[in-house]
Amino acid sequence: MSDVIAVDLTALPYTARLQALLANRIGLWDVVAEAERRGSLDSNIRSRADNDLPALASSMPQLAAIAFNGATAARIGVKALGPLAERYRIVKLPSSSPAHTLAYAEKLAVWKQLRDCIAV
Repeated sequence: MSDVIAVDLTALPYTARLQALLANRIGLWDVVAEAERRGSLDSNIRSRADNDLPALASSMPQLAAIAFNGATAARIGVKALGPLAERYRIVKLPSSSPAHTLAYAEKLAVWKQLRDCIAV
């Protein structure tokens, strides 16, 4: 995200990172509220409980786009949104996880499309 919004988020404390994202019209939300998982791979997620993404999206009338970090988040999120997904620009991003072996430059090229979503 630092390279997408041109702010060095890594140098900021966590709360300041969140403020910087919000200042750039980016909200952060996890589609999974809680789950059991050994290790960090999404394929190991078990006993999942999802956050209420449809309620969140419906509560924000100016929301125009929803981006998902990785295929698993996109699958869960789009399914949860159901017909509501048609109201939004859905952006399926390659996972930012180091376990996703796509080169950083390739990931960044896709992630930069978020700039179109946050332009005022």
